[in-house]
Amino acid sequence: MLKLESAAAFVAVAESGSITEAARRMNLSKSVISERLSELERGLGTKLLDRTTRKLSITEAGRGFYERAKRIMQEVVEAKAEIAEQRGELAGPLRISAPTSFGILHLGPALYGFLARYPGVELTLDLDDRFVSIVADGYDAIVRHGPIVDDGAVIVRKLASSRRFLVASPDYVERFGRPATTDELKRHKGIIFSIRGAADWRFKISRRLVTIRPQTALRVNNGILMRDAALAGLGLALLPAYFIRTEIADRGLTVIDVGAEPEGAAIYIACPEDRRGSAKLRALTAWLRDAFGDPPYWEA
Repeated sequence: MLKLESAAAFVAVAESGSITEAARRMNLSKSVISERLSELERGLGTKLLDRTTRKLSITEAGRGFYERAKRIMQEVVEAKAEIAEQRGELAGPLRISAPTSFGILHLGPALYGFLARYPGVELTLDLDDRFVSIVADGYDAIVRHGPIVDDGAVIVRKLASSRRFLVASPDYVERFGRPATTDELKRHKGIIFSIRGAADWRFKISRRLVTIRPQTALRVNNGILMRDAALAGLGLALLPAYFIRTEIADRGLTVIDVGAEPEGAAIYIACPEDRRGSAKLRALTAWLRDAFGDPPYWEA
C-alpha cells in the first residue's frame, strides 16, 4: 500500500534535485527521506531515482509518477485546507520567499499577526535576494519588489505601491553640494544596487524614463547596506521609502530633489496558477494589503 508521506518525499526530491534539500524543506532527516523513497520504490516495484554519491536523477518511470504524484499531493493539501476553511480555520504548510531586507523590516512583522490569527498555518519564510522560480523551487508564493518574471504560469497581485527617493547624508551635502538637476547627478558619487546595475538610477523626464549614471562610490546587492553607506556619507542612494522613512524623519538622511521623479515600483505577491483558489493565499494577500495600507504606512 502506497503511503502519502512517501509520495510527498519523492515529490520534494524531484522538485529540489537532492535528498538534502528535500529533507530541509520537509523538516526531516535525510535518512527518513531515503527510507520513504525506498519504501515507495518497493511498493511500486520499480526504480524512480538513480542515486550515486555524486548525482541523483529521475528515471523515466519516475518522471511519469512525479506528474501524477504532484497533482495528488496538491489535491490532498487543498482538500485539508477546504475542510479547515469550512470549520472557519486556515491550516497546513505555506512556503514563501521574499527579499531579505524587506522581509526583515516589514514582511516579518506583518506575518506575526497573520500567524497569531491563523495558528494552524505552518509558515516557512525564506529570505533571499536572488532570483527564485515559484514553481521550480517549490514555493506557494513569493513576495517581490518590482516586476515578477517566472518560468512557469503564475498569478501576480499587487500588495502596495513603493516610491523611491534620492537621498544623501547632511555631511555629504555639506562636502560635495546638493545636486539640483539630473545632469548634475553625473558629477556625484552614487551608491548602486548591483542587482539592477546600470539601470538602477532611472528618472521620469518628459514622460520618458531616463537612466542617469553617476560616479560609483559603491555597488552592493543589499538595500540596508546601501542605506547605511548613505548615512556614512559615501554618496547618494536611490532607495525605496520603506528603507529610509525613519532616517528621513530623524534627519540622518535628506531627500534630494533634482526636478524629476525617480522610477517607482510596487510590492507584489505571486503564486503558481494552480494555487489560484488557495484559501490561505487569499487570506494572506488580504492580510498583507491591510497591514501595509494604501498608501503604505512607510510612505506616510
